[in-house]
Amino acid sequence: MRKQVERKRTVVVTGASAGVGRAVACEFARHGWNVGLIARGEAGLHGTIEDVVRAGGRPMAFAADVADADAVSQAAAEVVAAFGGIDVWVNNAMVTVYAPVQQTSAEEFRRVTEVTYLGQVHGTLAALEHMVPKDSGTIVHIGSALAYRSIPLQATYCAAKAAVRGFVDSLRSELLHDGSKVRLTMVQLPAVNTPQFDWARSVLPRKLEPVPPIYQPEAIARHVYAAAQAAPRELWIGTSAWKAIVGNMVIPGWIDGYLARHGYRGEMTSVRANKHRADNLYEPVDTDPGAHGRFDDRAVGHVAAADPKWLKLGLAAALGLVAGTTLFATEAQGRHDARRQSAGRRLACRD
Repeated sequence: MRKQVERKRTVVVTGASAGVGRAVACEFARHGWNVGLIARGEAGLHGTIEDVVRAGGRPMAFAADVADADAVSQAAAEVVAAFGGIDVWVNNAMVTVYAPVQQTSAEEFRRVTEVTYLGQVHGTLAALEHMVPKDSGTIVHIGSALAYRSIPLQATYCAAKAAVRGFVDSLRSELLHDGSKVRLTMVQLPAVNTPQFDWARSVLPRKLEPVPPIYQPEAIARHVYAAAQAAPRELWIGTSAWKAIVGNMVIPGWIDGYLARHGYRGEMTSVRANKHRADNLYEPVDTDPGAHGRFDDRAVGHVAAADPKWLKLGLAAALGLVAGTTLFATEAQGRHDARRQSAGRRLACRD
C-alpha cells in the first residue's frame, strides 16, 4: 500500500512585501511552509518571493489591496486550490497618516480604516470560509500597543487597531458559541524598524521615526510564528508595549498629559521632511526596500514577549493581597475600637 504524502502546511500573509509581513513570511518559509503572499507593490512582492524561496518555502503571490474583499477572497481560494488548504492566516497589512486630527481629511480616515481595520476583517472572512468547514486553522491579527493606548498624530491608525481588537473579541465569542476549533490570536507590537516611516503619508515638518525602543522585524516574526502555533488570546511583545497597555489601564489621565508634552517630538527626527516624497496611502510605493527601515543602527534583534494572562493573574494576585491586607487591617482596627468602647462603658458603670 502506497504511503500517503502529508500535505505541507500553508500560511497566508497580508502586507507581505516589506516590514513585519515580509519577515513573517520568511520565518514561516524557514520552517518549510507554503507561503501565500498578498500585497499591493509588485516590486516588493517579487523580492519577498525570492526571500521565501531562499528560506526554504514555496511562495504564491497576489498583487491585491486588502481593502478589496473580493480580491482577498479570490486569493484565498487560489491558495487552497494550489496547496490544499490554509492552516494559518496572518492579517498584517496597514497604512497610516501622520497628522493632527484637524489636519486629517474624512477621506484619509476612511482609507486608513479600509486597509488597517477592514483589511483584517476581509482577511478573516476569507480565512474562515476555508477553515470553518474543516474545523481547524489559526488566524493571527497583527496589532499594536496603540490598540490600547492611542498617541497623538496617528488617530487614524490607533482607531483602526482598536477596532481590530473589538472585532476579534466579538468573533472569538461567536466561535466559542459554535464550538469551533478555529483559533484566533492577536499580537500587540512595539516599535519596529520597517520602511513605513519613509512611505507613510505625513504632514509633519520633520522625518518620521518610531518611538524607541525599536526592534528588528525578524525578532517580531519569531514571536508571530510562535503565536500561530500556541494561539494565546493575545501576545504582548516588548516591555514598551507592556508598559503602554498596563499604564493606560492604571493611569490613563497621566499618560494623556505626558503624550501632550512629549508625544509630538518623540515621533519625529531632527531632519526636515521631504514634502514631495511619495506615500503609500492609495497606491504602493512600488520599490523593494526589504523588511528593514533606516533604523538598523538603533534596532534590537531580540525582544521578549509574554501572554498577558500571566501578567493579569499576577496583578490580580497583587490586588487580592492588597485587598486582603486592607480588610485584615480594617477588621483589626474595628476589634481594637470595639475593645476601647467596651472598656469605656465598664468605667462608666463603675462611676
